[in-house]
Amino acid sequence: MFGVVRLSHGLPRFLGSCAIAGVLVAGVLAPVAMGAGMLSNQVSDSVDGISASLATSQQPLVTTVTDRDGNPIATLFDQYRLPATYDQISAAMKAAIVSVEDRRFWDEGGVDPKGMLRAALHDSSGGSTQGGSTITQQYVKNYLINVVDRNDKAAQYEDKADTLARKLREAKIAVQLGQSESKEDILTGYLNVVEFTGNVYGVGAAAKAYFGTTADKLNVQQSALLAGMVNNPNLYNPYTHPQQALERRNQVIDDMVTNRTLAEKDAEIAKATPLGVLDDGPRIPSSTCMGAAPDAGFFCQYAEQYLIQAGFTADQLAVGGYTIRTTMDPVVSQTVKNAVEHNVPTTQYGVANTFAVIRPGAQTHEVLAMVANRNYGTDPAQGETSSNIVANASNVFGAGSSFKIFTSAAAMETGKAGLNTPLPNQAGQCFTQPGANQYTAPYCVQNDGTNYPDPISLRDGLATSPNVAFVGLESQVGMPAVLDMARRLGLRNTLTTNDAGATPDPSSSNPQYSEPQSQYFSNKLSFTLGNSPVSPLEMANVSATLMSGGVWCAPNPILSVTDRDGAPVAVKQQACEQVVSPGLANSLEAGLSQDTISGTSASAARAAGWSHPDIGKTGTTQQSESVAFVGGVDDYAVSSMVFADGPKPEEVCPGTPVHLGSCGHGAFGGTVAAPPYFTAFNQLLAGKPDTPIPAADPAYLNARS
Repeated sequence: MFGVVRLSHGLPRFLGSCAIAGVLVAGVLAPVAMGAGMLSNQVSDSVDGISASLATSQQPLVTTVTDRDGNPIATLFDQYRLPATYDQISAAMKAAIVSVEDRRFWDEGGVDPKGMLRAALHDSSGGSTQGGSTITQQYVKNYLINVVDRNDKAAQYEDKADTLARKLREAKIAVQLGQSESKEDILTGYLNVVEFTGNVYGVGAAAKAYFGTTADKLNVQQSALLAGMVNNPNLYNPYTHPQQALERRNQVIDDMVTNRTLAEKDAEIAKATPLGVLDDGPRIPSSTCMGAAPDAGFFCQYAEQYLIQAGFTADQLAVGGYTIRTTMDPVVSQTVKNAVEHNVPTTQYGVANTFAVIRPGAQTHEVLAMVANRNYGTDPAQGETSSNIVANASNVFGAGSSFKIFTSAAAMETGKAGLNTPLPNQAGQCFTQPGANQYTAPYCVQNDGTNYPDPISLRDGLATSPNVAFVGLESQVGMPAVLDMARRLGLRNTLTTNDAGATPDPSSSNPQYSEPQSQYFSNKLSFTLGNSPVSPLEMANVSATLMSGGVWCAPNPILSVTDRDGAPVAVKQQACEQVVSPGLANSLEAGLSQDTISGTSASAARAAGWSHPDIGKTGTTQQSESVAFVGGVDDYAVSSMVFADGPKPEEVCPGTPVHLGSCGHGAFGGTVAAPPYFTAFNQLLAGKPDTPIPAADPAYLNARS
């Protein structure tokens, strides 16, 4: 196989090889020296550069993405190629390709003087160019087309040009290759680089795609079919041109008899067999994360983008032959996938249910699951979406009152409130917007219901979620502190998007589209009520930050990356940050520990038989287009969001299944978003000891300013 070691023997040897090639070619082409002489300088000048490219270019291989246990979940590739060693290719395959393509392969020196002379004499007389290429020369040609120049259409055109200049160039390089590589390596390299049809490259991939077998198990008739395809993969495609493929296969079998690598009686038996290819083939796996299992597609896409942001290119991932071992936990992922599909079926019109799970930690926040009732794909009729609705700021309606976490944390950090602090909580109240002038309308808000005490403690407010108390607290703390806290705790990407969940458009005159959320909400008290686009994954990471003692880490989907040779590849990772004090993080956890006991999700928790100590905060937008549950239990940080995702969004209604409609009361985070959490983690935590919630730090029980 072409490689740095075998083709980097130094300039003296290279020049010697070229000298040999020059003498050989000159001798062969003496009768046509007048016609070919003008090509000499052109060919010689190009050989150095091409040989260097061959020496440093590696064949594109399939990258495999696995879960944390090493089980493959997806493949990424530009060319479907499964490399095989010489010993991993059947004797029949090697005999078939030599018999049909270059029967003097084992005896020649890289070029076939007789074949070249025949081609040169014919070409110089003005006829169409002739063959005469050896397997070694074809190896060079295919390596240039399929490896070195695979992304350069103009160069590929030159590599395929049926000209004497191209053949001379190949001949010189082939002689060099014949001097430095064994026949076994050349034949192996050739069989690994050639294209069969479509996106199938190399005999290993062809054996699997056409016959569902491996290269070492190819029999005579299978080998003959594949060997015959190399000359013209489209014409001899057994699916589109079965008769031509059959005739070509049988011709190769006859050539094997002529070349004395197959007995005539065995040839007759082989020729009498049908093509024997797989039905509906060639069977090629998906080359993107859209081929992943339903519970792994969004995770795979996030892992791919994470690596690109870490410095890999998409092309590197598609050709590098890496093994990417992700942090995905297959048991957690499948369990929560089942739970959300039970809550909202995959094809339910207009309703998405996302669910993200992250493992907290002071050194890394490993992502364990990223699922939705939707699947990652391109067919909306099948409940598929090509947008990563778990990672992106896809919930454009917001996470509702779960954003009160940020106001609470900012108030506790600045000393404006502690868990025991009484907050004014009228049934309704109007507030002056930040930076308001005499023309700015006040922001008026009401509580959802009349059973709230006035005042109410911050601790009880986190459980029962009155709007007036938190908008008043946000007004007292100030928007800069609240927005900064949201960023620090986890909304790093969310706050860079605009109020439509997209990249801000500076050309727009509307601040809703031109400004990032971090700027747009700087004078809007509605932020604490969670009416802005948000990433479900980042909201799970907010919980992970609190559960990590106030340490934020980027949601990490990668355990390791190894290259095609099994060597580890470093992945650049963003450093973790201590964003709030451990005392504040623990105190806020304590404040969030009552939601499933006496708060907004308590009824659903009781119905599910839930008894584990946990943290939680529900959210419901004003028109119930989105509901959320954000929290955590044991060493799992979670977010479950149910929101309208169709072209005609409406109120989300509870039911079996959850659906869109005009149901009056609408859905709530506790009744619609929390149940998948209870369903999944009742299963995952069965038989395991409970993990207690940290006690509040006395420093954060009361206001300090």
